[in-house]
Amino acid sequence: MTDKAATPPHPVLSAYYKDPKSRQDFVQSIFDRTARHYDRINAIFSLGSGRWYRRWMLRRVGLKAGDKVLDVATGTGLVAREAARIAGKNNIIGLDMSAGMLAQCRQNLPIALVQADAQHLPFPDACLDFLSMGYALRHVSDLRKTFIAYRRVLKPGGHVLILEIGRANNASIQAFLKFYLGRVVPLLSGIAATRDSRKLMEYYWDTIAECVLPHEIMQNLRDAGLENVRRYTSFGVFHAYAAQAPQDNASQRS
Repeated sequence: MTDKAATPPHPVLSAYYKDPKSRQDFVQSIFDRTARHYDRINAIFSLGSGRWYRRWMLRRVGLKAGDKVLDVATGTGLVAREAARIAGKNNIIGLDMSAGMLAQCRQNLPIALVQADAQHLPFPDACLDFLSMGYALRHVSDLRKTFIAYRRVLKPGGHVLILEIGRANNASIQAFLKFYLGRVVPLLSGIAATRDSRKLMEYYWDTIAECVLPHEIMQNLRDAGLENVRRYTSFGVFHAYAAQAPQDNASQRS
């Protein structure tokens, strides 16, 4: 594959960091500072799309007992917990760039944990059956490089599942999202947790509002060499992106 310009999930958000190089430091720092409150914040943020939705989508995309799974941006382990119920906890690896999040995950779930960035996965080629990422794609710096890294570590035919929340096509739903996620959730997070928690949820909404459209995410999955790219949408705003590594994955890595 030829080199291409970086494909960030959203433009620079100057209210939080000054340029693309500052993005990762900001994201890592804000998650470190809010990790111990994150599950409480998520309960406010999730709009009811909790354990059942994560488990349903994992099964729907192809996760099965015995699969070796990498949960990228595992956070406190919300997706990893449901993957463990299906594949077995000894088959799950959680990866996150935030040490604070990994510390919280370690308290909740006895799985292997690795501190690393989504674009630089410290694993051999073709070693995983399944890779998941829950509501964190908006925090990477380059979609295409991230997806190339995903393809590299998957076995031929291995599955990718990316859960995300996006802008609604329906104007009334979008107005509700803006009010609830953009104002109510940050306010409640600040009251229930800390000022940093409020800032995190304000940042969350801004990344949702500014995120590239679903068809661009899907095209970046294809550009990275992944196949059978598809999207499942629930309630107009919850998107599950699915794809597979090619059957001859070993010959297509770049």
